[in-house]
Amino acid sequence: MADYDLIVVGGGPAGYVGAIRAGQLGKKVACIEMDRAGGTCLNWGCIPTKSLLKNAEVYQLIRHHAADFGIKVEGLSYDWEKVIGRSRKVADRLAGGIEMLFKKNKIDYIRGEAAITKAGVVEVTDKDGKKSEYKGAKILVATGVVTREMPGFPFNGKSVISSKQAMVLAEQPKDIIIVGAGAIGVEFAYFFNSFGTKVTLVEMLPNILPIEDTEVSATLEKSLAKQGIRILAGTKVEKAETTNKGVRLTVSGKANETIEAAIALVAIGVSPLMPHGAKLETDAKGWLKTDENYETSVPGIYGAGDIIGPPWLAHVASFEAVQAVEGMFAGKKPRRGGVFPGCTYCQPQVASVGLTERAAKEKGLAFKIGKFPFMASGKAQAVGESEGFVKLVIGEKHGEILGAHILGADATEMIAELGLAITMEATYEELAATIHAHPTLSEAVHEAAHASQGRAIHF
Repeated sequence: MADYDLIVVGGGPAGYVGAIRAGQLGKKVACIEMDRAGGTCLNWGCIPTKSLLKNAEVYQLIRHHAADFGIKVEGLSYDWEKVIGRSRKVADRLAGGIEMLFKKNKIDYIRGEAAITKAGVVEVTDKDGKKSEYKGAKILVATGVVTREMPGFPFNGKSVISSKQAMVLAEQPKDIIIVGAGAIGVEFAYFFNSFGTKVTLVEMLPNILPIEDTEVSATLEKSLAKQGIRILAGTKVEKAETTNKGVRLTVSGKANETIEAAIALVAIGVSPLMPHGAKLETDAKGWLKTDENYETSVPGIYGAGDIIGPPWLAHVASFEAVQAVEGMFAGKKPRRGGVFPGCTYCQPQVASVGLTERAAKEKGLAFKIGKFPFMASGKAQAVGESEGFVKLVIGEKHGEILGAHILGADATEMIAELGLAITMEATYEELAATIHAHPTLSEAVHEAAHASQGRAIHF
């Protein structure tokens, strides 16, 4: 008999969530993690970066807007070590919480590096080099991804760094070049700039946050530039090298020049982290191939989360893991894909769900746009957060919500309503008929629904 009903390889948002769900279903489960429970998201990504960004937001608010609120501040300063230290404490606290959840759900938490030697068998090498073998009726691969290096410009932990290394810099850099303006690149650009580091953000594609709605990206670019970030979108790195003083990058496109800085943060994407030993089928880009049940090419071995390809989002990973586990043990037909939100936590924040206006046009859909600016929102004015807007993409024939895009304060909290609206196939009429509390920022959603029909009251 197998030692376990399920062995989960990887303890990130897919792995630990899948393990807990299987435990809830009464299964005997082991979760193997070579770093710490929570994976990259909790320990080196989503959670600690939000801590850093909150520090930056508070500092910026006091520095630039204290007087707006009638508050006088003298001798304002910050402690870089404590800025970094707070984020580590938050991550450590939550990682410990996941370990407690493992105990609560009777999940064996095994630390070490896993190798899938064959179907149903996982070999674990601990920190001392000792090997142990475990048998599982089913295996869930949730090993995630690693940060991708720029060819010919490898990470050295000093002048060329990844996002993980950026979170624990002992000293604040005087200047930094960030290559890649996806969510990670933009968030770090906002963070470092907020504390006075000179930031140059380089993006090969025409817009920062290229997967977002073009209008949102363009408006955010103007906002970040106004804050002091130099943005070179539509710009390619032709040559990158380290120097005695830091790094030197030669770029072409929007700018044709050579840029120097103390540090280069490379945020150009991720690569799959496949477990050792497993001879599992992958696609052309190396992502683990799974069928509609999340099962790989080897019967009994499943995959979920970042390892099976984009979108590389923690909430999608958790969703996939639950679907896979319930398909294995609860007799449910797993769901694939679906509606998921995307969020970027700079200030102003960006959040979206569903189709962009660009995608709707490419699909040849007939649609209307409903848009409401926060400058016309009473709550936004009251709290001093009037930058940005809510934008809805609405099907012309039936009035269904095809996509929603928010740029502004608390956008990442507001997007959930619109994700539910799309999931429930709600129309603009149903959004407009839902009474939103006053005064709230979410009233902008209500007004945007009315605006799609030319009936916005406050704009």
